Amino acid sequence: MTTILAIESSCDETSAAVCRNGNILSNIIATQKIHEQYGGVVPELASRAHMQNIVPVVDAALKQAGCTMEDVDGIAFTQAPGLIGALLVGTEFAKSLALALGKPLISVHHMQAHVLANLIDTPRPSFPFLCLTVSGGHTQIVLCRSENDMEVLGQTIDDAAGEAFDKTAKLLALPYPGGPLVDKYAKQGNAVYKFPEPQIPGLNFSFSGLKTSILYFLQNAGTANVYKAELAVDEGTRRKFVADNLANICASVQHRIVSILLNKLKKAAAQTGIKDICIAGGVSANSGLRNAFKETGDQLGWNTFIPRFEYCTDNAAMIAITGYYKYLNGDFEKMDVVPSARAEWTIKN
Repeated sequence: MTTILAIESSCDETSAAVCRNGNILSNIIATQKIHEQYGGVVPELASRAHMQNIVPVVDAALKQAGCTMEDVDGIAFTQAPGLIGALLVGTEFAKSLALALGKPLISVHHMQAHVLANLIDTPRPSFPFLCLTVSGGHTQIVLCRSENDMEVLGQTIDDAAGEAFDKTAKLLALPYPGGPLVDKYAKQGNAVYKFPEPQIPGLNFSFSGLKTSILYFLQNAGTANVYKAELAVDEGTRRKFVADNLANICASVQHRIVSILLNKLKKAAAQTGIKDICIAGGVSANSGLRNAFKETGDQLGWNTFIPRFEYCTDNAAMIAITGYYKYLNGDFEKMDVVPSARAEWTIKN
């Protein structure tokens, strides 16, 4: 039997999980509520909270899995990308454990882990498969040939899809975290407003222009998506427009973000001829994306796969499953490994 203890600390979730022979036995997550009052994650506070949470979270994960440190065969941790201070806490804790126990150390790229979250539950996609990974910091289309062989086919050239959701929420004065609230209000409205779809060649994405068009749309109280000084309205008029049309605005923004994502995914599927298609990452918890993804898959004959909600956002279970396959591949890390806030990646077996 192969048992992996995994640690995830890339942002504001302190998480630990235990995986045995590819099966997740526990997945404990400590959420940091302190950031809500600041309207976003404060890196220094996140690092401090990780230091407070990591020991009890690891202890809880081991207890729930019914095992001890001596049962663990390898220690996996998120090495990149993320907030450098937050990553540092998890990295040094994992290194200390591995050194003390004499166990192999396994570094995991956060985005590879999001892709492999699709292998946690059954049914699982067959190789090769495509995965659209969408989160607050990343938007990518990944070709996955095996657990240890992946290639990024396309990615955002500026902002991520999650940033577009979060920026929209801020412009609408929705509390943090705003992305889920955009999804909530979108269910109550209709996509009556038209936002432009960027014409980016190939399989790359762009969301900066969309964010700007949403800003101008709100500044002009719905009369235009481009900057026209003569159309700008006063703050009171803008607030009334948002209050009166909140659900339709959210539905319209969500519809455009989803269409951008799925149009590129359809293009990638057509180019590769692959029919097993997955989505992953925090934004894959968005109901509009999940529903449209399934509908598109039904129309085009795809075999579609979406991780459970708990495996979409940042969690150690996805680090554990990735660590398990890296362990089987003998892909271990040296003790001088350091975390990286940003890291390009292509995984080759």
